[in-house]
Amino acid sequence: MRSIHIAFLITAWMLPFSAWADTHIIEPGDGAQDALQEALILAERGDIIELQAGVYPILDSLSLDIDGITIKGAGMYETELQFKDQVNGAEGLLITSNKVVVEDLAVLNAKGDGIKSKGSDEITFRRVRVEWTNGPDEKNGAYGLYPVESKNVLIEGSFVSGASDAGIYVGQSQHIIVRDSTAQYNVAGIEIENSFYADVYNNIATHNTGGILVFDLPNLPQQGGHDVRVFNNKITTNDTPNFAPEGNIVGLVARGTGVMIMANRDVHVFNNEIGDHATVNVMVVTYPNEFDDENYNPHPRGIVIRDNQYGKAGFDPDGEVGDIISNRTGTPVPDIVWDGVTPVTEWLFGSEDADKVYINEDVDVGFANLRMVSHTLFPWSVSVDRYSADYKGELAEPKAVTLSQEQ
Repeated sequence: MRSIHIAFLITAWMLPFSAWADTHIIEPGDGAQDALQEALILAERGDIIELQAGVYPILDSLSLDIDGITIKGAGMYETELQFKDQVNGAEGLLITSNKVVVEDLAVLNAKGDGIKSKGSDEITFRRVRVEWTNGPDEKNGAYGLYPVESKNVLIEGSFVSGASDAGIYVGQSQHIIVRDSTAQYNVAGIEIENSFYADVYNNIATHNTGGILVFDLPNLPQQGGHDVRVFNNKITTNDTPNFAPEGNIVGLVARGTGVMIMANRDVHVFNNEIGDHATVNVMVVTYPNEFDDENYNPHPRGIVIRDNQYGKAGFDPDGEVGDIISNRTGTPVPDIVWDGVTPVTEWLFGSEDADKVYINEDVDVGFANLRMVSHTLFPWSVSVDRYSADYKGELAEPKAVTLSQEQ
């Protein structure tokens, strides 16, 4: 009997969560907010919180800290959590647990960030809409979909508009896929920051200030972003004036930037459609500000840009960044611009192959190495290097990202 009992326990443990899952049905109307937050508190591992179609006025931030929960609506244009009269809280929904799925619903007009996950392992956003319906405004929340310090992050089939920093932002995280999503009318459409192992593909980034950003910043717990692939995306007509609040690093992004890579390693940008950008289609730069973090490397290295399809660019460079570039290149600015800033030792003796910037594009694709270090030291004698053939080469492509929730 004891062996039978043990076998039963083992078999039960191996069953999926759904074998015991409860479904908590939430309907719009009076008391819906209380019912929803109660379900988020009382749900048990494996439960489903199902919101019926309709509009749910929400006055306070919602939070979830229970593992293994699915929050689902009837569709991202059918179930809407409306935060326009929000009184309390820094975001719409905060998730601090693991193995969570949010799907088929919308979060609108949150006071702060739309949906934030922090410290989560296996976090999935599927067919989620986050939007500030008044359009671009510096008073809008900073981030739409905002996983940070997380692992196994999946964002797919989603839509974000109006964020005053980044629409889809993944920061200080590892093992990330962002796919089949649309980001528009944000400052940054999609941003991967201080993160390891990310695949960003089959997305649309349009009418943002900048389309797709891959950044690494100092003074953060996780640094040295690396192994990022940006491919098969449509990154076009990012033409919204920058509306980030004063002091935000993303406020440096010039209107009309397609792809911007800053201080990251092993970033491959390929097979994208990139065009109609007033400042530049692709920009590779060193972090421009002073910093006091001795562990931070501000330089991009191991960058490969290849096999993209380009539209017009550089016809109306924007702001200080646009002026710096166009003063060196003239207008129109070439499709691909690298500031050419490297550590002093590499400026003197050259970079290792693994740290170089490689441009493998058709000969008619415009390129410029601004050679900013040399220009700063010898402004009277240093011209822009436009000969992209000297930058051809190959590096091993980062491996495709796999996520544990998809195994």
